[in-house]
Amino acid sequence: MTNPATVSGMLSDGTQFSGERRRLINLTLATAASMVLPRTGYALSIAELSDKDADMGVKAALERGAVIAISLLGKQDGFWANERVRIPLPDWIQKFERAIKVLGRSKDVEAMKLAVNRAAEQAVPQAKPLLVAAVRAMSPQDARAILTGGDNSVTKFFQEKTQVALGQKFLPIVTGVTNRIGLAQQYNSLAEQIQQTGLVKLPPEQQKVESHVTRKALDGLYFMIGEEERKMRQDPAGTGSEILSKVFGAVK
Repeated sequence: MTNPATVSGMLSDGTQFSGERRRLINLTLATAASMVLPRTGYALSIAELSDKDADMGVKAALERGAVIAISLLGKQDGFWANERVRIPLPDWIQKFERAIKVLGRSKDVEAMKLAVNRAAEQAVPQAKPLLVAAVRAMSPQDARAILTGGDNSVTKFFQEKTQVALGQKFLPIVTGVTNRIGLAQQYNSLAEQIQQTGLVKLPPEQQKVESHVTRKALDGLYFMIGEEERKMRQDPAGTGSEILSKVFGAVK
């Protein structure tokens, strides 16, 4: 019987080689192919993703982003210690802060800066059921649109589906917090006093501090969800999730 190691072959240029050399060449070619070709089960492009995979991947991404954003914001200093989402006082207070100090109310202004953020921090955890429900009600068409819609498509989806309902959910919570910590009384008293000077006439939406806090809390929440979306799109493998790696890897 012929020893395979001694079997000879010939390359296209006429060079002869042994069976052992043939084996090494084949092994090298196979290794190179495995490095170039995708692993089985991973799509090459969005077009090759099944509706089921796209739907599962996007829903997983949205729920993950929402939960992480809530966990980051819905705790003490979640807003206050984060310059990107820290809630400022309404524009009229900032504009007339010097006049307010003349009125002897500077301590109230400093206290309010922290209080508006504390109110938002306590409201945000209530967003989770509504955000999760919006994700689970998503259609396959929504999922495809989000997948191909760019870095802020998740944020836009949540704003469209949840902004009104979350505003209604947040407002009574914020109102309760502002009343409990004295923020509403401070704000209303200051607003009345500054208006009596004739320096400013407040529009209706700025006459109540809870409306300002609610709007800014929602802005901060959607911003943080958008940040999580951006991270997932840039490094889907870093999520540690196979379905996220598969689906968002196809977008890259």
